[in-house]
Amino acid sequence: MNVTAILDAVAGICLIGGALLSLAAGVGLLRFPDLLSRMHAATKTQVLGLLLILAGTAIRLGTVVDITTLVLVGVFQLVTAPVAAHMVGRTAYRAGLFRRDLLITDELAASRHSPDEADKPS
Repeated sequence: MNVTAILDAVAGICLIGGALLSLAAGVGLLRFPDLLSRMHAATKTQVLGLLLILAGTAIRLGTVVDITTLVLVGVFQLVTAPVAAHMVGRTAYRAGLFRRDLLITDELAASRHSPDEADKPS
């Protein structure tokens, strides 16, 4: 076996692994019961799947310009996905678009109601 065949095999494994993780993210979006669970599936597995696909593509292409572009795409995804997921999750929590029975620990329960709201008559 030469180096090219080994690199092709590694690239194929990365591409197939990334595709399977992206498929798992899609299935999670369809099957999970609430917004917070779906958001978890969309951010965790999708980002890792994309990074594996980018790694497989970079191994296969091998030119400096292509690898630099793929690294920039991966870094941009790593920077934006957690921030977007945090903002969507925080907004969904404030709007009450989640199932409280699925939460193990509600760390934001104290911030859900301000002290001024507790003084108002119901």
